[in-house]
Amino acid sequence: MKISVIGTGKTGSKVVELLGDRSLYAFDESTLPTIEKLKESDAVIIFVPGEAVSDILDLVLKSRIPAAWGSTGFEWPQDLDDLVKAAKTKWVLATNFSLGMNIIRHSIKKISEGSKILENPNFEIQEIHHIHKKDAPSGTALSWKEWLDKDVEITSIREGDVNGVHELRLSTSREEIALKHEALDRSIFAEGAIWTAEQLVNNLTLSDGVHTFGELFDLVMKES
Repeated sequence: MKISVIGTGKTGSKVVELLGDRSLYAFDESTLPTIEKLKESDAVIIFVPGEAVSDILDLVLKSRIPAAWGSTGFEWPQDLDDLVKAAKTKWVLATNFSLGMNIIRHSIKKISEGSKILENPNFEIQEIHHIHKKDAPSGTALSWKEWLDKDVEITSIREGDVNGVHELRLSTSREEIALKHEALDRSIFAEGAIWTAEQLVNNLTLSDGVHTFGELFDLVMKES
């Protein structure tokens, strides 16, 4: 399998490193992707900032190859699923490619469900990232809010070279519950993106169209 990468920043460069000889092309601002080169790939992994997504969206669609997107801070077109299905291909969109984050997703939903019996529960989410991260709140924090499905305040902190720390706190007048995920190494996002690209190519039960990382994870866990 040959996989190309668009975006060679902090995470994209780690993807290229881990792919090794499976890496076909690594595209960045100085080496722009083309449809012809993308078509030589079995799949593409994309880590570009949200503001750069619109520049390559049509290009990736026209290449008709499976794509794993790790871009956040972009408002995807409402008809994106139809467009991807029309191209007869598969995309996975992720706010965070950590496989462990899917364990967090299930945990947050259980916390949300269980909080119904508590008296006046209060929720807070705090996220910390490196100073170069442009979107705030992070896409992951917004996903946590979506999974929680409660009124919750999100606090964003940008400092140093932090890979990513997310924490949910549930408190009442008598107790506090905390759930925390910390990315100790950026390679967890690269590993998850590569795993996703492999599933996009090899998992025959995954239908054409747009899927979330969580949907793919749950599908694979159900099959295992």
